[in-house]
Order: sequence, then C-alpha cells, then structure tokens
Amino acid sequence: MKPGSLNAITDVSGVTVGHVTLSNGNMQTGVTAILPHQGNVFHEKLIASSHVINGFGKTMGTIQLAELGTLETPIILTNTLNVGTAANAVIDYMLEKNADIGNTTGTVNPVIGECNDMFLNDVRGRFVKEEHVRQALDHTGVEFEEGAVGAGRGMLCYSLKGGIGSASRVLALGHGEYTIGVLVLSNFGILSDLTVSNKPIGKELKNNILQSYQEEDKGSVMVIVATDLPLSERQLNRILKRAVTGLSRTGSIITNGSGEIVLGFTTANKIPHVKPSQCLAIETIHEEDMDEAFRAVGEAAEEAVLNSLITAEAVVGRDGNERPTLKDLLEKFALSLKNP
Repeated sequence: MKPGSLNAITDVSGVTVGHVTLSNGNMQTGVTAILPHQGNVFHEKLIASSHVINGFGKTMGTIQLAELGTLETPIILTNTLNVGTAANAVIDYMLEKNADIGNTTGTVNPVIGECNDMFLNDVRGRFVKEEHVRQALDHTGVEFEEGAVGAGRGMLCYSLKGGIGSASRVLALGHGEYTIGVLVLSNFGILSDLTVSNKPIGKELKNNILQSYQEEDKGSVMVIVATDLPLSERQLNRILKRAVTGLSRTGSIITNGSGEIVLGFTTANKIPHVKPSQCLAIETIHEEDMDEAFRAVGEAAEEAVLNSLITAEAVVGRDGNERPTLKDLLEKFALSLKNP
C-alpha cells in the first residue's frame, strides 16, 4: 500500500514524537514521547484501545484504557525499570496543564510502555529522570529520528541493534483518504528468524557471517498505532490485533520471554471530558472497510520493525557489550559474495 509523505506515525495529522537519548558508557537508554494531538488531551480524549499479544511486559495505564476506551495523556516509552519515573513525570505534566485534575474532577491515567534494555544499558542505574521525560514531551515534532535513539537506544532486535522504527500507509476509501501510522520500540527476536520480503536473511547472515553467534530472545516490542480513521473502540481493537501479522512477516514467533503489546488511538473523534447536554455523535467506518485497515496496519508494523533495524547505529554499552547492525552485516555479506 501507499506510504504517507513521511512514512511515519506522524503522517497522522496532529501526532508528534520526541526523544531524549542518554548515551555514556554503561548508560545507553532514553525516553520517547508520543503526543496524540496538539490540544488538551485530558479534556479532548481520543478513542483508544490496547491489545496484548504476549503479556510478558510491565506497561502502565492499559487497565483503564481497556475499560473506558479513551486515551487522556501522551504515551511514553522507556526501559522497564523507569516506568514509575515516566509515570511521575507525565502526572506532573498533566497537573500543570489541568488545574481541575484531582481538584474538581477525577485523577489522570498515564500510559507508559517499556522494553528491557539491560544487555546494552545498566538498567539498575535507572538513568532516565523526570526531567528527561519532560524534555521529550516539550520537544516533539512531526519529523523525528529512528534507530538507536530515545527509548530505543539500548534495545536489540533479532539479536542485532534495534530501537525506534516507524512507517505509515494510506487508505483510499469511498468516503475519503485516511492514514494508519505505526511506531515500534523493537527489542525481540533471534537472528536466524529474521525475514525480509519472505527471504530468510537472518539465517543467511548467521550461516555466512556469524556462525558462532549465541541467540536468545528475552526482549519485547511496543507497537503504537495512530490513525485518523473514524472508528469505535471495538473496531480499533480489531485493527490492533492485526499488527501481529506485520511482526510475523519479519520472523517473530512471539516467544515465551518476549512481551508484545499494541496500543492505539484514532484522532477522528474527540471525547469531551465534561459531559455535554446531548448524546455524543461518533462517526465510524463500515465493517466492510476494515480489511483495508487490517492490511495497512500489518504492512506498517512490518516496515516499522525493519526500519528500526536498518536505521540503527552500533552501540557499545554495559560491560563492553555490543551487537552489530543490520546495515553493517548486509555490507559484509555482500562483500563475501563478491569475494568468496
């Protein structure tokens, strides 16, 4: 399908992304912030949903999100042991912007996603501080870096350097043109499973370049889906479930120790925090349009994972640990074919 102009989650109008990257010796980590729209997200909530493919994860905020079907804060991605820090920063950010929270109205539900970057990062150091989260929130943009940046700094994917990746697809329906954008924090898979365009690239790389490579999948992936399609929470959840098709096409078998969690929202309908005097009028697409959305989210998720790999730079981290990049291995493989 056709990608958006940036081929990124920010092709969905109003969505912006910001990173803070922390890189110094054993400190190889960071934070990534996704703003779902540019207004007041607490007072103009978005229809949202989550889907757990494999629940080996420590995300925060998904219980209320699943119950009420709305998103009322930015989404923050970071490493596993900094979920609490990120939540504190988001709460302060929301309190600053909304004097009514915890005063004349209820509290707030911060949504935080995580992956474990302990191979390259000293995760016990808990290097991400509240000011880093706030910096990422305050400096989001439509254009943003991919690869070993932000929350993706210390992440691995298919035993290689992983991180942040993004892609988008455009849907041309009879009633308009819409976009589905995906951002992933990739930290899963073993090299011999890596598949690109149905070709066993990972197996070829392992057999020809890294014969003695030790493989173990104890990672995770966070998949963030944004769209401007008019959807109900139920329809959105059905779309989120199809993100697994994109992960699978890259070679993932959803292993025991890998947490695959999908969060998503649509910007098409804003839900007021304050109850209006009339019933809400919420537009949704017809079920017959869903197959195009299913195809789009699978394609975007697949490419987002591959983009996280191909854009990543090599990182030497905790105790000198390192993993090669896909780009470097492909170059070595090409040379080996030319000079057998």
